[in-house]
Formats: sequence, C-alpha cells, structure tokens
Amino acid sequence: MPPRTKQVVATPSTATTMKELKDTLWKAADKLRGSMDASQYKDVILGLVFLKYVSDAFAERRSAILAECVADGLNEDDAAPLLEDLDEYRRAGVFWVPPRSRWGYLAQHAKGRAATPDEPGASIGELVDDAMAHIMGSNPSLAATLPTIFNSNSVDQRRLGELVDLFSSARFTGEGVSKARDLLGEVYEYFLEKFARAEGKRGGEFFTPPSVVRVLVEVLEPYSGRVYDPACGSGGMFVQTEKFLERHGADPFAISVYGQELNERTWKLAKMNLAIHGLSGNLGARWNDTFARDLHADVQMDYVMSNPPFNIKDWARSTDDSRWKFGVPPAGNANYGWIQHILSKLAPGGSAGVVMANGSMSSNSGGEGDIRAQLVEADLVSCMVALPTQLFRSTGIPVCVWFFAKDKTSGNRGSIPRTGEVLFIDARNLGHMVDRAERALSDEDIAQIAGTYHAWRRTESARDAGLTYEDQAGFCYSATLAEIKDAGYALTPGRYVGAAEVEDDGEPIEDKIAGLTKDLFEQFDESSRLEQVVREQLGRVNG
Repeated sequence: MPPRTKQVVATPSTATTMKELKDTLWKAADKLRGSMDASQYKDVILGLVFLKYVSDAFAERRSAILAECVADGLNEDDAAPLLEDLDEYRRAGVFWVPPRSRWGYLAQHAKGRAATPDEPGASIGELVDDAMAHIMGSNPSLAATLPTIFNSNSVDQRRLGELVDLFSSARFTGEGVSKARDLLGEVYEYFLEKFARAEGKRGGEFFTPPSVVRVLVEVLEPYSGRVYDPACGSGGMFVQTEKFLERHGADPFAISVYGQELNERTWKLAKMNLAIHGLSGNLGARWNDTFARDLHADVQMDYVMSNPPFNIKDWARSTDDSRWKFGVPPAGNANYGWIQHILSKLAPGGSAGVVMANGSMSSNSGGEGDIRAQLVEADLVSCMVALPTQLFRSTGIPVCVWFFAKDKTSGNRGSIPRTGEVLFIDARNLGHMVDRAERALSDEDIAQIAGTYHAWRRTESARDAGLTYEDQAGFCYSATLAEIKDAGYALTPGRYVGAAEVEDDGEPIEDKIAGLTKDLFEQFDESSRLEQVVREQLGRVNG
C-alpha cells in the first residue's frame, strides 16, 4: 500500500504543508519554555498535543455517530442519547472525553474562565489540569498517565492560552486521511524527536532515531504475534511496527504490544504515544525495572526489538537469576544481562533485534567472552550489523545490532535453513549527515541492510523482490560457526567481510606511487612559498 499523502491547512498565512505546520507548532510551543526545566516542558507540550488528539478523535467519532443516526432517519434530538453513550466510543477504540475536557470548551476559555454566580473563575492551566483529570477518570487505561502540571507557577498562562489558540486554528485535511491520530501522531513524534535533540544525552533515554528502529523492524518483519520491548522508552519500536504493517497493507490488529519502562515520565510518554497511534499495548500498570521485576514474566514473545541503555554499571543483578542460561553477566555492565533477558522471552520460533554498544561484539571482560561463545555455539545469533557513527545525537559510542533467531531452519517466512551460519553486515559507510552532529540512514540504506538479510534467508519478501544472496567484500559475509570460533568468537563484522574490492584502473602500482610522491613534493613546495608570503606580509605590518 503506497504511503498516504497529506496536505495541511493551518492558521492563515502560517503553514501550507505538514512540515511547515510542525515547525510552526514547535516554534509556538518553544515560547512557552520560560522557567520550566526540560523534562517538565516536554510533559506540558506533549500532554497538550495528546489532549488535542483525544478531543479531535472524540469529535470525529461523534460526527460519525450522528451521521449514522441521520441515515437511519433520526433527528439530532433523537440521536442525543447515543451521542453521550460511552460504549459507542469505546467500541470504536476512541477515548471518552467529558464535556469540559473537550477542546472546544478549552478553546472557548483559552484566556481563562471568568467567574460567574455559579462557579469561580479559573486560569487556562486550571481548566487543562481538570480536563486531564476527568479524561483519566473516564478512561481507566489512562490512569496515572496524563500530566496535571499546567497550572504550576512555572507555566506562563498567557502563552499557554496562545498555544491553545494556535492548536485550535489548525485544520488538517488530506487524501486518504480519516483519523485525527494519523496527523497529530506525526506531530507527537516530531515533538519527541525535537525534545530528544534539545535534551542531548538525556534525550537518548526515551528516543531512538527512527532510521535505527526501522532497521530492526524491516529485518524482523513483525506481521503478527506478540511484540516486546523491555526498555521501551517512548514506544518508538511499537510505532514503527504499526507503520510497517500500514506500508504493507497488513492487519494492525494482528500484533499484540508488550513493553516495560523504568522511568516514570518516559513510561507516561509511551502510554500517550501508543494511544495516539491507536495501539492498545500492555506496558504494565506502572513503570518498573525489568531486571528487578519482569512485568510479563509468563509471556513468550514472537518478536523482541529494543535499544536498552548501554553499559549500565549499577543494575539489579542477581547471580542466581534463571535468565542467565549462558553465564552470569558482570556486575559492572548490564549488556549481556539485556541480551539474556531478551533471549529468555523468545517463543520457540521467535526472533529479536537489539541495539548494543560495539564493545559487546568483542569484549572478554567479566566473562562476557564466554557468554558470547555460548550464544554462538547455541546457534542463536542470526545476523550482526555494524552501524555508522553519529546516528545517536545522545552518544558518540559506535553501535551495532544483534539479531537473534530461536530457529534458523526453514519456515517463519524463510525458505532456506541457515543453521550453523551467521550473517555479518558492515554498514558503517552508509547514511548521510543531517547536520554537523547527526547522521541518518536513508530508505535506500535500510532497504539494502534488510534486503541483504532477507536474500540470505531467502524469505518471501526477497523472493517477491527477486533478491539473491552473495557475499560482498567489504559489506556482507556468511560465516560458519567454525570460522567464528577460529576468530575467538568475536562478532565484529569487519573481521569477516574484509575490505571492499578496488577497481583496477590498469595503472601499475609503481607508477601510482611515483605520481603521488611527485604531487606530495609539489604541495610541500607550495606550502613553503605561501609561508614566505605570510612572513613578508607580517613583516610589513609590524614595520
């Protein structure tokens, strides 16, 4: 199914495209920053986006119910009971929004509510806080999720009202677009990314760059089953899974989402993100430490996708944990704790993709080399991908992706058994610079990585695309377990793929060296000449 195109009509003379609208909203939201710290500011803005979403989705469903009633011959008065029936909304996957939580009411009082004989006056912050509380009270799945900090001293009420006005004037239209979540979901993701960039290293705690997430999703192809992330951040793995299903015209209800997150604020961001994208995921009743308490201990997963925090030194480690089937991870680094937890969650035919620091591929400290050897000998490692640098603004640590498969025989969308083999992909030369500090992978880069893996497995998607696998010097190599053992169980792709072949231009090597030497000496001479010119000019100035 081709991607849906979107046209946006926003405030007059402000935005005519989706990008311009997102930029306009971000600039307006940024004015609200004031004296708030970054995390509180993020909660305020994303909470407001979420409130706009639930209200728009509610209004959309309300209009649909009324249209159905009119089609059945009812007038608006006769339809009134159905318009206030909670089940009519919940059945359609829409949150119930009480009257004073609806955006129209808030927009009407964007500058605050004046006092009347029946009720006291209230600032816009008070009204938004009340709206959030009433929505959580009416929708148990949102309990303890939404922020109620809009009336705090650090929130500029005038600017908050202006932002409500701006959100109110935005109108979204476009071919094939019928749900508010399609549009405000984009705004929410855009804001998440902007906040992650603004917060630098801390931003990496809740946000994984979409191009990195897409590598995992496109390789694993999670068409159906249980999808799990034990360190889910703001839920990016789940959102990209939904987008994958949408791109392929697959049933979005064929997956079940499970996740866990340690940070309270990040857990709330994930809950809102899933809700905006129409995903009813199980993230537990509250935030919790995956190592200390697995909230989904009895659930086996078909797919695990995760970008857990790298190299954690202080973590809830127990030496007698049943998850450590391949060896107890060292106390000073949780990397192999995450890997073994993820493997313990996989169903018999399950597969996983895990983003890790590059050191995990070759480290021998604390017994990690022995654990890695056992993982290889158990034939659980399916593919190793070395990614380019600077994909994460939050860290300069080079990263890789480990792919695991509980069963590398034929089946599970693959037709060639790959038992006893591991595919190595060196993708360090892919990607393009977004700015001076950050790199991103293009659609073509992601397709090259995923296509290579699927060609190696000869999956259905590879057959449909006519892809076949061959080792490619400098990029990919299919190694046997014996070769990996000979390399000391190091899993760094560069050890196996070798150097890319250089095209022979027919010039003898001796002539090339002579030519380069001549050029070098000419540059030395030019450098000396320029140095003399600079000295003469300086002498004139000083004289």
